[in-house]
Amino acid sequence: MGTVFDPHIVWSFVIALVVTLALGPVFIPLLRWLKFGQNIRNDGPSRHLAKAGTPTMGGVIFIIGVLTAGLFTGGHNRDTLVVLGVAFGFGLIGFLDDFIKVALKRSLGLRAREKLLGQILLAALLGVLAITVLGCNTGISVPYSSLFAGHNVTLELGTWLYVAFVVLVVVGTTNAVNLTDGLDGLAAGVTMVAASAFVFVGVLSARLGVALVMAALVGGCLGFLFYNRHPARIFMGDTGSLALGGALGAAAVITGSELFLLIIGGIYVLEALSVILQVFSFQVFGRRVFRMSPLHHHFELGGWSEQRVVRTFWLVSIMFAMLGMYGFIAWH
Repeated sequence: MGTVFDPHIVWSFVIALVVTLALGPVFIPLLRWLKFGQNIRNDGPSRHLAKAGTPTMGGVIFIIGVLTAGLFTGGHNRDTLVVLGVAFGFGLIGFLDDFIKVALKRSLGLRAREKLLGQILLAALLGVLAITVLGCNTGISVPYSSLFAGHNVTLELGTWLYVAFVVLVVVGTTNAVNLTDGLDGLAAGVTMVAASAFVFVGVLSARLGVALVMAALVGGCLGFLFYNRHPARIFMGDTGSLALGGALGAAAVITGSELFLLIIGGIYVLEALSVILQVFSFQVFGRRVFRMSPLHHHFELGGWSEQRVVRTFWLVSIMFAMLGMYGFIAWH
């Protein structure tokens, strides 16, 4: 177990923050000039219609910031390179999806099966690399298991079942982050909190390379929030949300904290569950559980301001992160 804080973590945060802030004044006018504006769903909250045309694909800004910081501070570290590679790969899938939507004017972007296939292949590659290159074991740590079993419980999956589990974790996380990206500053703020927790997890599990990328993710999200907070001047698009989800999923896999991610990223879980429950209830019972899903829209339609929803979700995210970090400490 490693508990020594490396100053490169601070540098990674600072570099990503500065690069992201510097790229905003360049990319926002460029995206406006290219007319890469956000399309707004007609069935969503009516006040969101005013956001139509706001530049999207802004995730490119913090992806460049995170890549720059990660390569500068940890380019020699295999953990760093793998997490960066996964983040970039998922970001590329999101970029293609966004480009087809806004540039080629095909409203649905990539076909669902195309997007899912790309995500599965990337996640499976991560699972294989985790075992063969990064020395990760195939056991899954069960959070807070000592409370009911009297000792820490590890579930041994074996190689192929473990790879399948990695696919489930990473693809699930990526799409849950994507669902969370529906209000100004929501996904960036929640991910900043979750990534901060994984800086801690990376240090505690002696995976400095992971901690470096997560610190860069914190800096990138903070820098992006300067432009994405309400009223947003730019949206991250699938380019950004898929990259964020891929990075968090990869960090959880490499640090052996896959199930702790469910706690640390509790907001993502709630957002995804709200969609699943809404669809299930409507298909089976013919009625909706929520006013609208994902969950943040339910509170909006209940009369909450967008800022109130975002700040409340940030606060709840901090609580989830603290709970997850406490559980990780207890495990170690």
